[in-house]
Amino acid sequence: MAKLTFVGGIHPYDGKDLSKDKAIGEVLPGKELVYPLSQHIGAPAKAIVAKGDRVLAGQKIAEAGGFVSAPVHASVSGTVKAIEPRRVAAGDMVMSIVVENDGLYEDVGFRTRTSPDGIKREEIIETVKEAGIVGMGGAGFPTHVKLSPKEPDKIDYVIANCAECEPYLTSDYRRMLEEPEKLVGGLKIILKLFPNAHGILAVEDNKPDCISLLRQLTINETRISVRALKTKYPQGGERQLIFAVTGRKINSTMLPADVGCVVNNVDTMVAVYRAVMEGRPLMERIVTVTGDAVANPANFRVRIGTSYNEILEAAGGFKEKPEKIVCGGPMMGFAMFGLDVPSTKTSTALLGLTRDEVSAMEPGPCINCGRCVEVCPGRVVPSRLADYAEHFDEEAFLANYGMECCECGCCSYICPAKRPLTQQIKSMRKILLAKKKK
Repeated sequence: MAKLTFVGGIHPYDGKDLSKDKAIGEVLPGKELVYPLSQHIGAPAKAIVAKGDRVLAGQKIAEAGGFVSAPVHASVSGTVKAIEPRRVAAGDMVMSIVVENDGLYEDVGFRTRTSPDGIKREEIIETVKEAGIVGMGGAGFPTHVKLSPKEPDKIDYVIANCAECEPYLTSDYRRMLEEPEKLVGGLKIILKLFPNAHGILAVEDNKPDCISLLRQLTINETRISVRALKTKYPQGGERQLIFAVTGRKINSTMLPADVGCVVNNVDTMVAVYRAVMEGRPLMERIVTVTGDAVANPANFRVRIGTSYNEILEAAGGFKEKPEKIVCGGPMMGFAMFGLDVPSTKTSTALLGLTRDEVSAMEPGPCINCGRCVEVCPGRVVPSRLADYAEHFDEEAFLANYGMECCECGCCSYICPAKRPLTQQIKSMRKILLAKKKK
């Protein structure tokens, strides 16, 4: 039987052996936590607390600023110290709520359920919305919007993205091993919203222990199956995952719902379970701290708002001065200028590398080898698009399907001339999307 996969892709060193066998640890934050009001795609949240207010863990401190938005909750108890712009991991200054941690961790009190039976569709969506849940694989799209397609009866598949194809990251892997019941429980809750859908737990075949465990848990579930995917980057990309599992194709102008699919990350589905069954809003997530510069690579349960400095300290700090620090993974993450920034709902990993191989590269002219075309999962011609981007030829860029690039980085990785293809294409896409928004 052929393994489920897509056309294109690469096989970079995955680096997962550094942290995959480390059980999830706990990071207790320091005296100050910072909650950016924009931790998601869409309108920023609006603060509903003021300087001097005392807040409790689980308390909503900012409400959604629109339909495509998400509220923010305090992850500790303490006092609102300031509401002011603060630097975030990407380097931007974002309006944030700063809370001084009192160390008591008093919470608002959470309403738990013993069973999801009898919960109405509207109640599930409202609970997810009020819990501030967003896509936790990195995109940050508000989950309640994703779970509210115009025609829910036409959704055929609810896919749990368990691929975790990004090198070095192992947070989803540990979550699947340590809390598989919550993942399956979250999937079952989402399936309540879509009466005609089948649930799929899509796992890369480099995680046989997870595949076996999830199959045991779902052996009697007629609406859920576990599918083994071929291990290949970017298998976890939304378009690639949908094609691998269902054979259906989407492009940049479409949503997964347009082909009858809803896709959610492992941590997102666990957050849905905790919101509905435990009454807990999104206050924490699992973060991988790894890389050859890190003393003790591991996975940690981190309260949102915790400084990256404190997360690194939990892993023993750097054993060697890193040449590059990356927020996220090496393929789709971005370089960080410093660690005095807060973790957010979309903080997947902190990667410390002793060598900055990218900066050491000397780009040369294109040799027309076609390797970038072979590995491109979007089936475009990256070398040509990069040329158009470099010359600001917007018309040619659009005519050659530049917006179909998913910015996965495969072309830059494989290019023998070391051209920054993805970066150039990404810059042009950003310009065109900004113009379209205006």
